[in-house]
Amino acid sequence: MTVSPANTAQPTTAAAASDTLLEVRDLKKYFPIKGGILRRTVANVKAIDGVSFGIKRGETLGLVGESGCGKTTTGRTVLRLETASAGKVTFEGQDVLRASRGQMRQLRRDMQIVFQDPYASLNPRIPVGDSIAEGLQIHGIGNEKERRDRVVAVLERVGMNASHMRRFPHEFSGGQRQRVGIARALVMEPKLIVCDEPVSALDVSIQAQVLNLLKDLQQDLGLTYLFIAHNLSVVEHISNRVGVMYLGRMVELTSRDELFQHPMHPYTKALMSAIPLPDPTIRRERILLQGDVPSPVNPPSGCRFHPRCWMAQDICKQEDPVFEEKVPDHWVACHFAQ
Repeated sequence: MTVSPANTAQPTTAAAASDTLLEVRDLKKYFPIKGGILRRTVANVKAIDGVSFGIKRGETLGLVGESGCGKTTTGRTVLRLETASAGKVTFEGQDVLRASRGQMRQLRRDMQIVFQDPYASLNPRIPVGDSIAEGLQIHGIGNEKERRDRVVAVLERVGMNASHMRRFPHEFSGGQRQRVGIARALVMEPKLIVCDEPVSALDVSIQAQVLNLLKDLQQDLGLTYLFIAHNLSVVEHISNRVGVMYLGRMVELTSRDELFQHPMHPYTKALMSAIPLPDPTIRRERILLQGDVPSPVNPPSGCRFHPRCWMAQDICKQEDPVFEEKVPDHWVACHFAQ
């Protein structure tokens, strides 16, 4: 088994088959910390430190973990909204990180994003119809009437109507603004949509509506999602496969059913134990993690989870565990995964 410089084996099973749409290999993103009079780089925030995964056409890969683990940075770096420090991102066989400006212009049409805060991502000074049509104008798609018809069609597909085109973002509820954000991504007819915690700011009832809308759109349009969230219940509802991140690294990756029935990494087990049960008569043993998440500026040696892990032994402090396939299609980075 080949081990990358980030001590991660490369998943080459179902997600790396010929129908893979997006493939990420050993992706890294470091944010420099400047100091001194000359503003030299004195350290780096290792937001992503060797992440690998693949997404097949038409599937949803959920990405979960605590705040600050690198989920959002991973999504933004895959789209080249952030410049990667190292690694490789391949979309339909094309190297995204080394694509020219002209190549990226075409890739932007096929790779879109739905942001966490729909209000912050919409221009408050222009009607939402103009915001949705902006991408069409930039890419020179259609004339004014054709763009308007396309905006109306996509608004209707997300449960709104033509009259909403002339309204401003502040005139909508949070759920409606998120529908506008989804419409803005859909209008370009993309193949991949990065959903960056698209329901975390919404009420529970509205969350269900937006999640069901995303599932219906995927089924009707053949979309592929990278779905970033911290709510495991939401991820279970919408994902086909799930990747668990901790401090810039992928620690577990497998199918949704396998992860929720047989979590192998201690961190995943701790996350699972925190999921509320709808039946008050059923009690679950809660795993309480000790201490705080270490700093990504100076992560622990060996396994990054060992300072908070109840299973940690000496080897965990010294050797970084390989991200490897423990059982078919179930990848884990742990010396004692079980």
